[in-house]
Amino acid sequence: MSNRRLLSVSASVFAMALASGLTPAMAQSVNDEIVVTAQRRVQNIQDVPISVTAVSGDFLEDIGAIDITDIQKVTPNATIEVARGSSSTLIAFIRGVGQQDPLWGFEPGVGIYVDDVYIARPQGAVLDIFDVERIEVLRGPQGTLYGRNTIGGAIKYVTKSLDTENVTMKGRVNVGSYGQFDQIISGSVPVTDTFALGVGIANYSRDGFGENLNTGAEHYDKAIFAGRISAEWTPSDSFNLRIAADMTDDDSNAKHGHRLLPSADGTFQVTESEYDTRGGAGDTNEVKTKGVSAIATWTASDAITLKSITAYRESDTTTPIDFDALPQPDFDVPARYADDQFSQEFQLLYSSDRLNGVAGLYYLDGSASGDFDVILGGLGLSIYQAGDQTKENLSAYADFTYDVTEALSVSLGARYTEDKTVADVTRELWFGIGTGSFSPSNSSSVFFTTQTGYQGLERKDSEFTPRIAINYALSDETNVYGSFSQGFKAGGFDPRARADLDPLGLSREGFGPETVDSYEIGMKGSLADNRLTYSVAAFLADYKDQQITVQQGADSDNDGTNDTFVSSVFNAGKSTYKGLEVEGAWRVTDALTINAVGGYIDAEIDEILSGGVNIADQFVTQNTPEWTGRLGFGYTHGLDAGGDILVTGSASYRDDYELFNVASPGFGAGVSAVFPQGGPALDPDAYTVLDLGVKYTSESGHWDFGVFGRNLTDQRPRIAGYNFVTPSQLGVDGVYSAFYRAPRTFTATLGFKY
Repeated sequence: MSNRRLLSVSASVFAMALASGLTPAMAQSVNDEIVVTAQRRVQNIQDVPISVTAVSGDFLEDIGAIDITDIQKVTPNATIEVARGSSSTLIAFIRGVGQQDPLWGFEPGVGIYVDDVYIARPQGAVLDIFDVERIEVLRGPQGTLYGRNTIGGAIKYVTKSLDTENVTMKGRVNVGSYGQFDQIISGSVPVTDTFALGVGIANYSRDGFGENLNTGAEHYDKAIFAGRISAEWTPSDSFNLRIAADMTDDDSNAKHGHRLLPSADGTFQVTESEYDTRGGAGDTNEVKTKGVSAIATWTASDAITLKSITAYRESDTTTPIDFDALPQPDFDVPARYADDQFSQEFQLLYSSDRLNGVAGLYYLDGSASGDFDVILGGLGLSIYQAGDQTKENLSAYADFTYDVTEALSVSLGARYTEDKTVADVTRELWFGIGTGSFSPSNSSSVFFTTQTGYQGLERKDSEFTPRIAINYALSDETNVYGSFSQGFKAGGFDPRARADLDPLGLSREGFGPETVDSYEIGMKGSLADNRLTYSVAAFLADYKDQQITVQQGADSDNDGTNDTFVSSVFNAGKSTYKGLEVEGAWRVTDALTINAVGGYIDAEIDEILSGGVNIADQFVTQNTPEWTGRLGFGYTHGLDAGGDILVTGSASYRDDYELFNVASPGFGAGVSAVFPQGGPALDPDAYTVLDLGVKYTSESGHWDFGVFGRNLTDQRPRIAGYNFVTPSQLGVDGVYSAFYRAPRTFTATLGFKY
């Protein structure tokens, strides 16, 4: 980064710090206080010694948000994107920690929760803004307060509770660019004085931003149907039972990516549009998810509340992945994934004048499996890869806060986690196009050899992770805090392991767990009679044994042509992440609010030993921009004829960053024998997105109409990619393609509520 650019970005973030804090109408509000439940009890967000961003469902509607990925704009040091090749698989990174590869066998570094239920797999986790009360984003290791331990942070999606006294109904229709047509409706009916039923249905549809020039199919389209039914029973003031069932069916076409190089023989040139492809692997793609949950809460006394959270979820995915993005099957991967999970959590919440906290037990029994073909048609070879990994987790945790004085409080927490992983890994080499193992009707291919045949691999990991936080009220308006916490993510087995290239059998042991020591200091407060609120946090995360995943082409028969790929999952010795985060809101007048978010992170992999030599300089941290920021405003104007006009706008900035743990800055002429002209960078450049919206709400509050422009300057940054050209070519045509964020769009929305 040049000095001029560094000075410009630094000045921008400093300006944000002057108005730092949360955007308006965020989270739940009681007496103009922002209220969250990050510590399992209702608290003013300014009193919570945790880095947490909270946004309400109403706020997300006010700015025209589409899905959960919009949360990254208002959360510092966060990358929350749709995964390559799908419309509903999530890739989430917080403070440099996450998981890029959605394949079974890898656990996310950021936990996703829906109504306190942990979502173990990223498939179907791109949740649309549908019947949501609020979303909370907790940054840093989590595990002493609830649920599954997560090493990087947690995103909590909280749906609306049912009204047991009144009939409610809410609906919305969105019409916009590229044939967008969404219909969302939800409501509840009190059956008795203590029992209510609720239902919500959403249908999202949109034409593609581009086209598959080979098949004529829409590319980057959207076709998602979601439904939810719930029941709430409150027979007394001390007991509540909430049961919910939900499903999502994503039938959007497969995304094959935009190839950044011509075909090796020059027949197919690079497409003009970033959203076009020539992929020939097929367009039919489907992701189905469904789940049920039961949450029972019993207030046993003024001090003790008991809670039970029981849930079951499952999903199935069928998808064709065209890595080469060309009509020929040079590197095509038809794939199937499936997973299921059962979880049970028991909590005891305690509250008294000076001592508040939670203790709990958590159990998860989950299975993730799949199989796919790697079709290298130009070489006449195909690889069949299949596997299954079951995960059993049992944890005990507690976290209590004691008010030493009216100003000073101390929080102590701890978690003990036991993880058991059992895995099967199969890899076969076939001659021909496709394999008989993936497609039994395929009789034209010939089985050659089994390269991996692991059955019943098993490993157990356990860890004790403490947390301590001190919060001190300098005044009624200002709190400072400091905290230390440890995070842990269990090890596992590489689902692409190569036994034939592993004479010592090291891959049977799998990769080990990763741990982090996280330190944080911060200040939260308000000025000018609560018109200016701010939150500032500085953090340092010391990682050990961070899990790194790398795939590259390999030459198995030494003929000079890469005819297979090799996967490596290893533990980096040391990594250090440190940074600064600021959030704030300034209520300039009763009508105008300015809000800002800024994040800076210095993320470095310090040590990776190979043969006693530190090769850390060959690797980078992925999906972690050095600078992120957002400056926004909301202006409300009452009309003489009745009703209000709300104008919102924002500029969101993201620095350049790397998509993989190995940088892809492009390559020059002469580097590749197949593509002697060189190739452009895969890693995205810095960009700024401008959004603007106008929304009218009727005087009764029952109707609203809005028009929103998103990405007004038509920025098209890359958010994911594939690289099997440099440093190693795989297939005749190689793989060098990218996926992009949405272009400029306009949406008109009409909503009602009763």
